[in-house]
Amino acid sequence: MSRFLAPCLLCVAAVCGAQPPATTGDWSAYGRDALGSRFSPLTDITAANVGRLSVAWTYRTGDTATLRRSTAKFEATPLMVDGTLYLSTPFGQVIALDPATGTPRWTFDGKVDRGASWGDFANRGVSTWLDMSRPNGAPCRRRIYLGTIDARIIALDAKTGAPCTDFGDGGTVSLRKGLLNTPAYLEEYELTSPPALVRGLVITGSAIADNNRTNAASGEVRAFDARTGALRWTWDPVPRDSTDAAWSSWRGVMAHTTGAANAWSIIAADSARDLVFVPTGSASPDYYGGERAGDNRYANSIVALRASTGKVVWHFQAVHHDLWDYDVASPPALVTITHDGRRRDVVLQATKTGQLYVLDRDTGQPVFPVDERSVPQSSIYGERSSPTQPFNTVIPPLSPQGLDTADVWGVNAESRQSCLDQITPLRNEGPFTPPSLQGTLVRPSNIGGAHWGGLAFDPARQIAVVPVNTLAAFVQLIRLDQLDTTQVRQNESRLDDQYTRMHGTPYVMRRRMLKAPNGLPCVAPPWGSLVAIDLGTGAMKWNVPLGDGRLLKPQLASLFKATTGLPNLGGPVATAGGLVFIGAAMDPVLRAFETETGREVWSGALPGGARSTPMTYRYEGRQYVVVTVGGGEDWGKGDYVVAFVLR
Repeated sequence: MSRFLAPCLLCVAAVCGAQPPATTGDWSAYGRDALGSRFSPLTDITAANVGRLSVAWTYRTGDTATLRRSTAKFEATPLMVDGTLYLSTPFGQVIALDPATGTPRWTFDGKVDRGASWGDFANRGVSTWLDMSRPNGAPCRRRIYLGTIDARIIALDAKTGAPCTDFGDGGTVSLRKGLLNTPAYLEEYELTSPPALVRGLVITGSAIADNNRTNAASGEVRAFDARTGALRWTWDPVPRDSTDAAWSSWRGVMAHTTGAANAWSIIAADSARDLVFVPTGSASPDYYGGERAGDNRYANSIVALRASTGKVVWHFQAVHHDLWDYDVASPPALVTITHDGRRRDVVLQATKTGQLYVLDRDTGQPVFPVDERSVPQSSIYGERSSPTQPFNTVIPPLSPQGLDTADVWGVNAESRQSCLDQITPLRNEGPFTPPSLQGTLVRPSNIGGAHWGGLAFDPARQIAVVPVNTLAAFVQLIRLDQLDTTQVRQNESRLDDQYTRMHGTPYVMRRRMLKAPNGLPCVAPPWGSLVAIDLGTGAMKWNVPLGDGRLLKPQLASLFKATTGLPNLGGPVATAGGLVFIGAAMDPVLRAFETETGREVWSGALPGGARSTPMTYRYEGRQYVVVTVGGGEDWGKGDYVVAFVLR
């Protein structure tokens, strides 16, 4: 819960060095602006004419031609500023495109090691900053910042793509320098999300390999001068100072040298308040916390930091003492709602646990009530799970919580029996049932509930729209002396069996999604949904399937007469035209839904799965919708950028 209260600091852009607000047709940050609402004021495309959307152009980055593995994930959301589109690829390319034709204006190659075994081989886009102290036309007046998978930030001139050599070492800052816990190997420490830009600072987290060791690489959030690359401050989610208010929530000899708890998702910024909002992940390792007793405050939280200093202002912990890989993965959205008759600036934070928390932006206090409820306790020797976890009392869960045996599903009797045979022996006591030696059913799973795709917010309709997953997972801890190595199978897909040796613990973690032999989930469809919450009342407004398995496997058409929904990873965008655009699901489709009703009003075919978040812009009098395609794993290979426009 929130622990700190600080006054609101107001300033004007000229004093604070903030970016000027995005113009109507621009998309100047990952979530359109630094606040991250993913809402566009464009109204050209509506439910009445969306059927006229068709492909305007397609650009290919060329990454697929050199792809050695299927795990590279093209998750970028392009930016649109100063009449140019900017995007990045998992391989460290930055590409500037003509918004009307998709023709490249320049490209930059960050020269990432393509042969390395990157754990989360993804890139979600670039960031930009306008240096108001430089005259029009001066080199690097507008800068594009690339975060590479090998943990570098590179500053480029937006006009030419040339490195801004006054930033860091010839245009580059390495994030591997100065860490408290150094990475044990190259791929343990990565950067997958673009940094935040606020008050002349580049503020970034990192991506750290899951389930690896108790003292994994440290998850410091750091701020660098946007012009010079000089380090301005560092904040570690694992308290290292006994005067820190969260120090006592980490107990044990090794607790204060624990790693991770890192911010690998998008950081939102409120320049007027001098605040950045940091979503943090699990402390290491994810599934065993015997060496880090206590709630582990700041991990699995949304943390408000003073942007100018990096000091904690408040925090709200979504999961205490995480044992389920329940990172706060969704980007926070800074929006204004009308509640109890007055307007309030809030933070919307969706979570893998299927909760949508609405927090006062100045204090972190829940606007809609949150209760601490008793949850099942761990049976693992040396583990002490939290006795309670936070749950909304007004806003309903976004996704199913747990799975009763009576609700186990199969497309036929044989499939259902196979699922029952897998599930019946498991610990299955509802949400937050801890991992166990016998195996535990976990729902929501480690991919959510809500996931890194986050939400979109329509301010006129006061509606938040969130994609969620509904799958159930199996998690088991296996003692090292009982591990049958002949049965251990490594699989690149997070939907199949995964085994991980958690160094510093006596256990191997095993997990998978619960599926019948035919590959279909052990829960009834929909297997993925798009959910809308009315922020005026907290009620669920609608819940519709997202994605359709019949498009992936034609043989399913004879089994399902309705949309199945599919596992999805990627986010939505909302427009003032009353539409929500989203890809995200495994099928090769971009869809538009009516914001008010959830009715699907359009779908556009794609060359592959779009495991990314689309964006929209206006250029030369026309509104475009753009999405990147090629999500890796079950979403398929691809290196496409596809733009749609009204015909």
